[in-house]
Amino acid sequence: MRKIVVCVTGASGSIYASSLLDKLLTLKDQWSELALVMTVNAKEVWQTELDNQKWKDYPIKHYTTTDFSAPFASGSGQYDTQIIIPCSMGTLGRIASGVSSDLITRAADVILKERRKLICVVRDTPYNLIHIRNMETVTLAGGIICPATPSFYSKPATIEAVAATVTDRVLDLAGFDIRTYRWGK
Repeated sequence: MRKIVVCVTGASGSIYASSLLDKLLTLKDQWSELALVMTVNAKEVWQTELDNQKWKDYPIKHYTTTDFSAPFASGSGQYDTQIIIPCSMGTLGRIASGVSSDLITRAADVILKERRKLICVVRDTPYNLIHIRNMETVTLAGGIICPATPSFYSKPATIEAVAATVTDRVLDLAGFDIRTYRWGK
């Protein structure tokens, strides 16, 4: 059973985090532990974009960005997947530089050193050369960069369905067995 930590930073795209958490709760038979870490800015952006504080209602373990006693702050906690959604370029840069200044970046450092799955759902656009090089560094270290770029071949009719094209891709990358649109089927 998977142990997953979902981290939400202050980049725009709270709908992606909300969609992912909602779907993970429907996949409870595929994970044993699910944790949530949100930055202060992430909560402000979520409130602004989604006009709610739904993150408080998820029946999972919540951690602050300063709680280094969280089990995924150590390899011995055996968390196998970290999804940062959305992943700000500042967070990506700190991960690429090996700066573990908060729980999100410490967990990423642990995930990478243990050769486990780190998925960074970057949302900023356009990218500058620093962003691209940081994405390269994280990729070379074993992380997965998954830009929050929706697909449209499934003909999504709502903004939630558009966001789901990204979160379904993230769940695929994380190795979950999900029902979603498949090209050519």
